[in-house]
Amino acid sequence: MAQNYIKNAIFILVGFCSLGIAGCTDMNRNIQQYDTVNVVENRVIDENSVPIFPKKAALTTDTVQHFALDLPKRCTVDWDNQSVVSVVPEEKIEIVRLNTGDALPDLKVSDYEFKKMYVKDALEKLLEDTDISVIEDQATFEKISGSISTSSLTDAVELMAKLGRVYYSYDAEFGEIHLTGHGKWMIKMPKDETIIMAMLDAMRGADIHNLLVNWKDKTVVFEGDYQTEREVSKIISDVASKKYVLAWDIDVYRVYPKADDAIVWMNMLPAFGENNIHMSIPGVVGRALVVSPEINTKTLQEFISQQASMVLISQGTFAIPNGWQSRFDIGQCGKEDRLETDLIIGATGTYGNYGGYKKIDAKIVLSTSNGELSSFKIPSNVGDNYVIIGIPTHSFVTTPETLISPFAELVVFMSPRLISIVDTDSVKKMTPLSGDALRDFLNE
Repeated sequence: MAQNYIKNAIFILVGFCSLGIAGCTDMNRNIQQYDTVNVVENRVIDENSVPIFPKKAALTTDTVQHFALDLPKRCTVDWDNQSVVSVVPEEKIEIVRLNTGDALPDLKVSDYEFKKMYVKDALEKLLEDTDISVIEDQATFEKISGSISTSSLTDAVELMAKLGRVYYSYDAEFGEIHLTGHGKWMIKMPKDETIIMAMLDAMRGADIHNLLVNWKDKTVVFEGDYQTEREVSKIISDVASKKYVLAWDIDVYRVYPKADDAIVWMNMLPAFGENNIHMSIPGVVGRALVVSPEINTKTLQEFISQQASMVLISQGTFAIPNGWQSRFDIGQCGKEDRLETDLIIGATGTYGNYGGYKKIDAKIVLSTSNGELSSFKIPSNVGDNYVIIGIPTHSFVTTPETLISPFAELVVFMSPRLISIVDTDSVKKMTPLSGDALRDFLNE
């Protein structure tokens, strides 16, 4: 009995151990099965999981915001086929107000006087014997005074609206004249794309930004108030009367000296000759050199390569009507991750008499969102180029530390161009502007 009891006890003990071992084996198997599990925000993630993303606000992505049809025209320079003076035929630039409604009835106005009245009140008094009502879609605040001896109803309403700096439209179906302080216009542009860009840049410079450009039919639609219309009309008048558009082709480089020292720019004098460097203009930061056509993008790169490595940061062109201002955004024509993306090159300029000489009188301003970096007033001859040097790359570094050498700098090469707008017959008679023909044109 005792022996049987011992055998049974041993058997039971072995059984429990077997179960324990099996249990331990199953536990280990379970642990191994989940030792690659990732838990993110209380969710189990494995190779078969579907990615889960947080909800994003309904905002336009950066790549969509940066889409622009004019960028290929702005961000490319053909240095091998550049013409410092070009001639384009004069074309009529027309501005037409949209949404004017139906034509007013063919009625006559005589012996009508209004004094210090709101436009709505003056029109209601004029139309009190008709079935036409006057509705203000936007409140108007100008008071007007005047008198009309004899006129058509259309001319009378047009006069009063202009005096009150408002716009009207007529709805013939309901017999209503609607007044508003804002209007919508279309500009029929010339065919030359450089002049179109000059017009667009001038309008943006006048703080008119809601521009809808149709590059196929060469039209621009914009909205605004009376002041907006005046600004645009002035730009159109200037382009039509002054007959010149100025343009600049630009290369922007970041330059890394090969030695642990700054570039010796004085070496330009023996390298190019003193006669090829016409002016040296200091700014708050950096310096602008006015140089001859002998110093171009190729010769400048050859000179810099002897002392430093250089990377093209941005390239492009911009234009302005004579006497206006415009800007070139580095980031618009360069990679978004560049330090210099925030840099803007602004320019104002005129071509004409400068102390008895025909010159391009320009002011070039380098600025960022933090303010102006430097500026240069540059009078130059047609055919001269600008080289802006000595703008430290560290001006654009926003972190306490950087891997960029303290001697790295920004170099801007700018080549001005003159676009002359002449009548069609003159264009047909003109020979290509080079050599003596170019000198004769500039001396006219």
